[in-house]
Formats: sequence, structure tokens, C-alpha cells
Amino acid sequence: MCQPANNEKQSVKQEGIYGVLPYMAPEVLRGYQYTKASDIYSFGIMMNEYISEETPYNNIPHNHALAIKICKGLRPNIFKYTPKLLADLITKCWDAKAENRPTAKELYQTLINKYNDRYEDSDTESQVNEYNDKIKLNRTSEKRSNNIQTHPQAIYTSRLLNFKNLPEPVNSDITKTTLRK
Repeated sequence: MCQPANNEKQSVKQEGIYGVLPYMAPEVLRGYQYTKASDIYSFGIMMNEYISEETPYNNIPHNHALAIKICKGLRPNIFKYTPKLLADLITKCWDAKAENRPTAKELYQTLINKYNDRYEDSDTESQVNEYNDKIKLNRTSEKRSNNIQTHPQAIYTSRLLNFKNLPEPVNSDITKTTLRK
């Protein structure tokens, strides 16, 4: 259903799917329809973007090669000071198999339970405090956005994507997503 609002050729069905490549689940890149599970994948990408303050795949072209890498398990780096409970949740959202991703209800329950439990669990509280301290330091230091160069072929607007012969989605061979400084 996602397409440009000014699409005058609506009667002509174009092959492919509309979306923003870095936020799209691997199965959608392969031509399957958007589902609630693919939205959960995108939520994981956005949650990581919010925590890391970095747009996904900003340093590489958003093209067929990136789509192949995503299907082969490439995921954005998780900021190294992300609390483990959130890093684990993000990783679950990014599972290559849609049926392994949490539902929206499960995400809500996990987040609300961890929020409520954080005062009772000293390990969780220390992770959150360490994260908050690092984020404050990060935001008060020189603007990171000045140091981040976005690749000229990194496209963050919805467009028609029609990739052929993408591999079956798999999770990365790397145990857990690489943590970034």
C-alpha cells in the first residue's frame, strides 16, 4: 500500500515494494508484504538509532549490495553503552526469522517490566546509570553529527525497491551484534 501520494499511474502495478532500505526487514526486501513482524524489525532499527544517535548504514550506499548484506545478517552496530536488556531486545527485533521476533505486546511488556523493575535490580540500574552517564558525556562533547559523514547514496526517503535474487534471510554468524564505541 505504501507508494508516492502523487502516483498518477496507480492503475499500472509496478513490481517491487516501497520503503526506506535501512529500516526494511529482510523478508520485505525479498518481496514479501509488510507484516506486524516486519514492523517490529523496523522498530528495532529505530530503537537502536535513538540510543546510538546514528542513522543506520549512513556510511554506505543504499543499493542492491546493502540489501544482500542485510539478508546475509548485516545489522547496524549497537552502541557499546546500551544497557544489555535493550541490546538483547534490539537483537531479538532484528531476527532474520519473522516468527522469532517479539510481538508488540511482548515488547511493551518487556519494556514496562524492566522500567518498573529497574529500581529493584541493581545490575539493571547500574547499566541504565552507566548508559545515561555516557550519553550525557557524548552530548556535551563536540557535536557527533559534525563528525558523521553521510554517504551520498544513503537514501532516507521512501522509494520503489525491486531487488531480484536476494538470499534467504539469516542471522549474522557473529554472536551478538558488534558493539561500537
